[in-house]
Amino acid sequence: MAGIRDGVAAAVVWSPSLMEYRHSADHPMSPRRLDLTMSLATELGVLQGVEMLDPGAASEEELLRVHTSRYISAVRAAGDLPPGEHFGMSHGLGTADNPTFPGMHEASAAVAGGTLAAARAIASGAATRAVSVAGGMHHAMPAAAAGFCVYNDAAVAISWLLDNGYDRIAYVDIDVHHGDGVQAAFYEDPRVLTMSLHQHPATLWPSTGWASETGVGRAEGTAVNLAFLPAVTDGLWMRGFHAVVPGVLRAFEPQIIVMQAGCDSHREDPLADLSLTVDGHRESYLRLIALADELCEGRIIAIGGGGYELVRVVPRSWTHLIAAVLGVPVDPGTRVPEEWKAMAARFTVPDRVPQTMSDGGDPAHTLWEPAGADRGGEVDRTLARLDQSILDTRRSVYPLLGLDPDDPRD
Repeated sequence: MAGIRDGVAAAVVWSPSLMEYRHSADHPMSPRRLDLTMSLATELGVLQGVEMLDPGAASEEELLRVHTSRYISAVRAAGDLPPGEHFGMSHGLGTADNPTFPGMHEASAAVAGGTLAAARAIASGAATRAVSVAGGMHHAMPAAAAGFCVYNDAAVAISWLLDNGYDRIAYVDIDVHHGDGVQAAFYEDPRVLTMSLHQHPATLWPSTGWASETGVGRAEGTAVNLAFLPAVTDGLWMRGFHAVVPGVLRAFEPQIIVMQAGCDSHREDPLADLSLTVDGHRESYLRLIALADELCEGRIIAIGGGGYELVRVVPRSWTHLIAAVLGVPVDPGTRVPEEWKAMAARFTVPDRVPQTMSDGGDPAHTLWEPAGADRGGEVDRTLARLDQSILDTRRSVYPLLGLDPDDPRD
């Protein structure tokens, strides 16, 4: 069911069943992050008057859009094994990243069902925007689990959209890890643009997402990768975003945008090395939603993804995401409700519970220019490395889209 907030018809997909996706008690991808997010959004009033859209579960037929039948059978069987790691299992299952857990197929199908529900809400006209923070399993491959991801909900939903009225779909992935599974699913399909902004593949798993990965055949130019070296801050990340994303999206002219909003690019995330804040995350969400408003009549699906600082980061970042999708952005200076702070204090030391919806970050940025900046100091060397990465991406893909890689207006 879509909620109407400030004239925006938006659907929020949620059910407690989505918290059953739990690899193990100490696995980084804990469902606690979802519970704390939805609780914070509720306490702040973001969800007031919004009826949750139940995800249901993706059927086997729907999963077969992306995954092999043998793999789906293996996931079903894995859910009957004792939970944990199992040496020698096939299909990437039973590993440290993807240990088996009871009901593995059912929980994973529910996550995929959530992103499908978001796609259906928009395709039916019931909503213009939709968000499912439980989604974003962008590493799953056709016949293998990878990187905590079992079924690739984004790829399943995009495949469904292709059969239900859409033939120009832009997938924009801002997770710190490369969106390799979604890129692989559509690497030969010119109808789908996959764009990933991630930590440099030389410094972080899955070691893919180089600027030279641009798609093949008729799809050449529809895979776009911008890599950031470690320690990039809000302003530098936004400089890269504005140097690549708007120009590519305007050239592609999508009918709908799918945003994977992993928040593991945060400076406190334990599994990666970028240095964004929740303020930078908020700005990136608002910018992508504005591009959807400009280019595709506002149609956008937002899904979650990575994010492993469970108390201080994910709940605030994704509450900002939900609020942005609903058209009621939360002011960064807003105080975190006392009720939520008491809940969060059960999972961390009291002085680490955030007090406001801001980290005091500054997403202000300077615009990219091909000449770069003065090379004199440490900050300038960091800027020069970023600008070279931007130029690598633009020179790899811009000519394929009819754009000038050296013209900052494109």
